[in-house]
Amino acid sequence: MGKLTGFMEVKRKNNPMVTCEERIKNFSEFYTGLPEKERRQQASKCMDCGVPFCQSAMKLSGMVVGCPLHNLIPEWNDELYKGHDRHAFERLIKTNNFPEFTGRVCPALCEKACMCGQWEDSVTVHDNEKYLIETAYEKGYMKPNPPAKRSGKKVAVIGSGPSGLAVAAELNHRGHLVTVFERQDRIGGLLMYGIPNMKLDKKVIFRRQKLMEEEGIVFKTGENIDSAEKVKKLKEEFDAVILCCGAKKARSLPAACQKEDKQNENKLIPGAYMAVDFLTSATKDVLKASDKKSTVPEGENQVTACNIDFKISAAGKHVVVVGGGDTGNDCIGTVIRQGCKSVTALEMMPKPPKERAASNPWPEWPKVLKTDYGHEEAIYKFGKDPRVFETTVKSVNTGKKGEIKSIVTVSLKWEGGKFTEVAGSEKEIPCDMLLIAAGFVGCEDYTADAFGVKLSKRGVVETAEGAFDTSVPGIFTAGDMHRGQSLVVWAIYEGRKCAAEVDRYLIGY
Repeated sequence: MGKLTGFMEVKRKNNPMVTCEERIKNFSEFYTGLPEKERRQQASKCMDCGVPFCQSAMKLSGMVVGCPLHNLIPEWNDELYKGHDRHAFERLIKTNNFPEFTGRVCPALCEKACMCGQWEDSVTVHDNEKYLIETAYEKGYMKPNPPAKRSGKKVAVIGSGPSGLAVAAELNHRGHLVTVFERQDRIGGLLMYGIPNMKLDKKVIFRRQKLMEEEGIVFKTGENIDSAEKVKKLKEEFDAVILCCGAKKARSLPAACQKEDKQNENKLIPGAYMAVDFLTSATKDVLKASDKKSTVPEGENQVTACNIDFKISAAGKHVVVVGGGDTGNDCIGTVIRQGCKSVTALEMMPKPPKERAASNPWPEWPKVLKTDYGHEEAIYKFGKDPRVFETTVKSVNTGKKGEIKSIVTVSLKWEGGKFTEVAGSEKEIPCDMLLIAAGFVGCEDYTADAFGVKLSKRGVVETAEGAFDTSVPGIFTAGDMHRGQSLVVWAIYEGRKCAAEVDRYLIGY
């Protein structure tokens, strides 16, 4: 595949990034592309390795490496190198419904398993994928492809995140009539209101929505299926229903909750917000200039699980982010763009090494320190890495109106199978805004309750292993609501697999 000696001759070259100085001035995407000649050179680096781990999705030491979608990476890299962009695109789209999403936000499990990475830098699979799908849109390869014949079967998809969109696309191509219900004002789930615009421009989602509508899929926004009556009506109208509502029950932070509120144990003190609510508000604020239906008036704090409809701004504030994952990084990048006075990121886990440990060999997922775009911007803006490892919030100090004024942090150590506080390590730091990006603990109960489906101990919809049908006949599930909080690429995988099972249920094969 590719050029026989390409992996020896070509050095990895990532897509260029706009400088920190320029990109923090706006919410525009900050990656640019390589010239066509250099892109083909990067594809030539893909070697005929015999066993392409990049498309394997193997579990090693408890973590998956390689693409869950089993993308035909060596094949389309070969076609890209040879200048056969349309052939390359056709191979790409066979396994991945939405390369424009994964080509922007996927952490590239494929690259971590690339054979070239055993000795030096891996192939730029992620950037090559984005080039192919954007070229396909530009040259007209990517166009509506409605089914030639309809089955007459009707399917309802609840939730329009990546799993819901993948289910809808697959079942529509099989000829079924698909309607997608979304409680927000726009489709996309966390693609729309969880990932900030500079990482995934929302025009990319709007473009895909238009194409899917032209293929015959119906989207109904502002539709929250939250009662037994609504569920009964859906069952009467549709032959199958698929729950793709995500795992949006956020893990709270006890130190930031209002102790006196017995009715709502997770109600946060003023100035503390769940990260997903903050990112939702920020995206709505970015979109409101171009779309009048995006309204984000100033308002009081509340826990809304992404149904937020008021503006949260970090302008002029000392911000503390709790959580060291991708969401925490996105919060850092967002508050900097909003004009925060400072930002600190707290992470419970120890600081990873800069290079692989001997106990973490290729092709295992590399457990190394990752300095992402938000961290880079904080270093540029404030002169230091915002991350503080092995630390958490011990208590919160409030002002006269109960608003957050500062926090007390404490160092942690791992012993006896749990975290314990380090005595005498408390520190007080200023904090006007506290963002909780500590992950999710499962799907929201009300949807599962309305449909009468069982939840597992992990807080997700229970199914048999490897299956997608729930305890209620005709009701299926996929994505984070089925597997728990995960990656966009896994959501697409789940949607495709679930669609195949629903198809067998509807027509027998």
